[in-house]
Amino acid sequence: MHRILFVCHGNICRSPMAEFVMKDLVAKAGRADEFHIESAATSSEELGNPVHPGTRKRLAEEGISCAGKTARQLRRDDYDQWDLIIGADAANLRNMQRLFGGDPAGKLHLLLDYADRPGQSIADPWYTGNFDETYDDVLAGCKGLMAAL
Repeated sequence: MHRILFVCHGNICRSPMAEFVMKDLVAKAGRADEFHIESAATSSEELGNPVHPGTRKRLAEEGISCAGKTARQLRRDDYDQWDLIIGADAANLRNMQRLFGGDPAGKLHLLLDYADRPGQSIADPWYTGNFDETYDDVLAGCKGLMAAL
């Protein structure tokens, strides 16, 4: 079982988009039983809030539902619970390393590392307003991740 946790700042835009895109990809490939996929935030700003309307709309355009998802914060014990913990940007990665006290097992990565764009960040649509660009980056990263697994 591959246990994957996607992480962004607030867990309302990029990380839930990655969570549900990845769930959709593995389901369409007939591999859903091989994966457990969730998402979380590095901050506490959006805790309990639903997925951002822009993310919900963009996912719905692809026939992907994120109904019922609410933001939750990353916890120190998440490090031991997940095989891969994948951040959307460099700030997420730094915050994760700080929370976990490093990355001794090599679990922390950026999503675009799997899209042959190592070290690059996914732009936050909370600021850019461009949910299409974010979706394209998330899809590329998730396809690359799936191919790697």
